[in-house]
Amino acid sequence: MKMKLIANKSWIVVASIAIVFASCGNKDKSRTTGQAYNNPKWGGFANPKYKGQETGPGLVLVEGGSFNMGSTENDVRFDNNNVERTVTVNSFYMDETEVSNLHYKEYIEWLMRTFPDNTDVYKGALPDTNCWRSKLGYNEPFVEYYFRHPAYKDYPVVGVNWQQSAEFAAWRTDRVNEMILDREGIIKYKIETDALDANNFNTRTYLAGQYAFIQKGKKPLKNYSKKSKKDQKRYEVRMEDGILLPDYRLPTEAEWEFAAQANIGNTQFENIDQKRIFAWDDYTIRIKEGKEKDRGKIRLNVLRAKGDNGGVAGGTLNDAGFITTPVYSYWPNAYGLYNMSGNVSEWTMDVYRPLSLEDMDAFMPFRGNVYKTLVLDENGAYAEKDSLGRLQFRDVTASDNVNRRNYTKADNIGFKDEDNYNNGEMTYEYGVTSMVNNKARVIKGGSWNDRVYWASPGTRRYLDEKQDLSTLGFRCAMIRIGAPVGNSKKKYNNLPTSGIDKKTKKRR
Repeated sequence: MKMKLIANKSWIVVASIAIVFASCGNKDKSRTTGQAYNNPKWGGFANPKYKGQETGPGLVLVEGGSFNMGSTENDVRFDNNNVERTVTVNSFYMDETEVSNLHYKEYIEWLMRTFPDNTDVYKGALPDTNCWRSKLGYNEPFVEYYFRHPAYKDYPVVGVNWQQSAEFAAWRTDRVNEMILDREGIIKYKIETDALDANNFNTRTYLAGQYAFIQKGKKPLKNYSKKSKKDQKRYEVRMEDGILLPDYRLPTEAEWEFAAQANIGNTQFENIDQKRIFAWDDYTIRIKEGKEKDRGKIRLNVLRAKGDNGGVAGGTLNDAGFITTPVYSYWPNAYGLYNMSGNVSEWTMDVYRPLSLEDMDAFMPFRGNVYKTLVLDENGAYAEKDSLGRLQFRDVTASDNVNRRNYTKADNIGFKDEDNYNNGEMTYEYGVTSMVNNKARVIKGGSWNDRVYWASPGTRRYLDEKQDLSTLGFRCAMIRIGAPVGNSKKKYNNLPTSGIDKKTKKRR
């Protein structure tokens, strides 16, 4: 009887080990067909190794989750436009700082160099330095010096409207991805041939096989569909390779507010112990604890009181921000993000509605979707690139979406708000009875010339997407693809992805 029991135990151990190996499988073979991946014998279907999304230049990973979106301050303006509600955002990346003058000048110089015969492109991207002017103030020095003088190179760029900010983000995507291809040795970037007019590198154009000026690098990828090793060199990266990064873009309002709240320091067992009014654990803007040298100092660049922009002279300047301050000023929040409360207000992607709290999704809330599709010729091939080297897109139509349930038309900005629309246009008279229309974009956060009320992450304002302010800047964001927790060993609730418990060797 004892021998039989031992035999049964041995059988259980062997069976458990067999289950583990069967569940994990051979990563080099398909669990569907049993045929080998990356093998010319079976057609060369590629299964590349993927360690996870790399963190793009300037970005910080913000692990997503649910949070109470909305204002925790008294609604002093009685707008009632951001009542608290629970929403969830996917993990994403956010710029550590606001985009600085140096960053934006890099963009301007690239446009001048790349499109020497099309000065409209360069001129259309220039910041509006006249945004500093005030009828009852002498701000001419900032008009002349703020953007171009090296003394201000690390200060946030201002005078940039929403459209210009979005164009900057698109440009940044392409520059980062061409850097990655060059860094990995897949292509060899040559500025004299690869960055002129419509031949400049564009990520979507490249992925569509329309980038004709590829300089072959020393480290090509493998094309396993070719049997001869000499023919297995591949210099065209595909989306499936996981090498190129997703788009840089403006953050959504929900993402910006989530990142600004930075509640990760206040959570225990999925409970938030204290809902912050600001991005720190206190009800005032002065430091009360910590190092003695820091006590009493102001945490952010705001207007402390009427006429008090920076403190009293004589060694006691407090926030020391008469106007803006360098983007790495003050203390970062729990995510490592600087100036999410003050310095400059920031653009978000969202179109403004007073009642966004009532008619947005609980997951990744956003208003502003206009769906597009690629322009194809009569043969189904991509149409000619535009003058900037980009693929051409058009709005989707109802005929494109027959039998589709989630949307049928391109412009969904006014969805659930149709009572205020007439043929797609707001019936409010812009500038007369209301300034709310499809061009009004949400701006978040306080600025150097705002009272501290606006430093609370839940407050919200709006501005026409073609307008700009000396108090308004921006930073970029990027979606986190795949696991929300980063590229560490941390997994979903620490459970093995195979479905087998590592300790008991049993299927859960």
